[in-house]
Amino acid sequence: MGINNILRGVECACGKTHYCDIEYVYIETGAIARLKKLCEKNKNILLVADENTYSAVGEKVGKALRGKMVKKVIFSGRTVLIPDEDAIERVRVDLDGADLILGIGSGVIQDLCKYVAFFSKIPYMIVATAPSMDGYASDGAAMILNGMKETVKAGLPKAIIADTEVLMDAPMEMIKAGYGDIIGKFSALCDWKLSAEINGEYFCQYIYDTTYDMIKNTLGTAKGLLVRDRKSIKALMEGLIVVGIMMSFAGSSRPASGSEHHLSHFFEIVGIVEGKPYLAHGIDVAYSTVITADIREKIVKSVFPDKLYRESKTSYAENMKKIYKTVAEGCMALQDGVGNYNMDRLDIYKAKEQKIKEILSEMPSSEKIKDMLTTAELDMTEFYATYSEDKIQNAISYAKDLKDRYTVLWLYYDLFGGKINEA
Repeated sequence: MGINNILRGVECACGKTHYCDIEYVYIETGAIARLKKLCEKNKNILLVADENTYSAVGEKVGKALRGKMVKKVIFSGRTVLIPDEDAIERVRVDLDGADLILGIGSGVIQDLCKYVAFFSKIPYMIVATAPSMDGYASDGAAMILNGMKETVKAGLPKAIIADTEVLMDAPMEMIKAGYGDIIGKFSALCDWKLSAEINGEYFCQYIYDTTYDMIKNTLGTAKGLLVRDRKSIKALMEGLIVVGIMMSFAGSSRPASGSEHHLSHFFEIVGIVEGKPYLAHGIDVAYSTVITADIREKIVKSVFPDKLYRESKTSYAENMKKIYKTVAEGCMALQDGVGNYNMDRLDIYKAKEQKIKEILSEMPSSEKIKDMLTTAELDMTEFYATYSEDKIQNAISYAKDLKDRYTVLWLYYDLFGGKINEA
């Protein structure tokens, strides 16, 4: 099934009619030239990029937009761009009557454009410069607001322009990040099914199956991606965009973001707070998927206890403040708001122990995930060289507090305090 057919929508057995408001998706050689037709009714365009993405395709985009009034917001390419209040304001102040925002870039650039366009009620398009993440077609913008990582419900692009000539020249780290982001869906899908079983959360088999198909399709691209094979790059980009559409269908990032993303967000937020390095998002997601797989295996091998684990409120608050510093109170307020700290699911866990273990066992083992990553030259030694053993354990225990979403991290904490002592 092609992307355009998926965009038309589906009357689903889950009881919902899934649809996506994206009008055009072009993944092809020379796709940037399509901007001339796509923007023919626009007069004033605000172009948003960073120095690197503008250098990569700015000239081609400018040629396609010849004759238009184009104002530019170009962020530095020498430092990590954080999608926070300062970045939002820098885009907003330059709107000046723009009738279209055109982003050139990938993750952060498209999140900024998506966010500003939605709240300013202006359409936007994105010229993708790397097959690095799945957010191009999702209606969520991953922002850092008040120091907290938030996925804000925002609009969808009018068009996604993915020129394979451009994607093939993307930094290899970003190509690997896209592959890693897809591998992370094993974990996210498992978490979704787990929460549906434990909490009765909405679940759609069509979205689940379509996302799983994208994982399978992408697995065969690993070796081709390393040599920048056009077909492999295109297949990866198609997978990332389809997964984004599935998020729009679900009305949340649930099919594509679970415990592996929570760990990744932990390393990013704590890295920002501490001023320490962290890996590219998709690469962090890939390595974190190995960690969540290991967690699942440990739970499956263990007998569920007869008592729910809970650290004292005083001790928990002290640890949170030590780890998260200025954003600790925001995290704890989020969990208090949804009641996770006082939620007692022990009876459900005990009654459904075997079913829970069946669901956890559906995910590939941590060793198999490592093999998938190794094929794309992603080595876990990079992960352990970047993060200390204490930081990884803190992520396992406290990354769950960053989001209001139930995942295996909550199950692990509820039953075993986030750590199983092995002989």
